[in-house]
Amino acid sequence: QVQLVESGGGLVQTGGFLRLSCAAFGRTFSSYLMGWFRQAPGKEREFVAAISWSGSRTYYTDSVKGRFTFSRDNAKNTVYLQMNSLKPEDTAIYYCAADPSGSYISWSRYNFWGQGTQVTVSS
Repeated sequence: QVQLVESGGGLVQTGGFLRLSCAAFGRTFSSYLMGWFRQAPGKEREFVAAISWSGSRTYYTDSVKGRFTFSRDNAKNTVYLQMNSLKPEDTAIYYCAADPSGSYISWSRYNFWGQGTQVTVSS
């Protein structure tokens, strides 16, 4: 088992920035592919970004490309999502996830989840 704890959410104005963190506790973290998902009210959970175990490869949904950066520090068992140029449509609960069995885009494939952190972007 691995426990994931997100932090860094908050309220920010359009064009602002936030950095989300996700700390992992428990089993070996460095071997896991990690993902970020988000869920807005009344909408399905959607893929935001993923990062390979080494951090050498990152993947983003089109709507955040060029604005969000996913990174990891395996020595600290932590991943980060730097979110710049935030827009109101980025408002959602953001979830950190680990260890997908198959496609990293599908939320149902991930075996471990954090509790989520709220991001609100005001217009």
